[in-house]
Amino acid sequence: MKTPHVWLIRSAAGATAVLASLGVLLLYTRPDFLLMVADQVWACF
Repeated sequence: MKTPHVWLIRSAAGATAVLASLGVLLLYTRPDFLLMVADQVWACF
C-alpha cells in the first residue's frame, strides 16, 4: 500500500515532466528558435 506522501511525490514529478514537455513543444513551434538550434548544431562541425 502506497502512502499519501509517495503518491504526492510521484504526482509532482509527473506534473513537472508534463510541464517541461509542453514548454519544449512550445519552443519548437517558434521558427526563430528552430533556426537558432540548427545554427548551434551546425557550428559544432
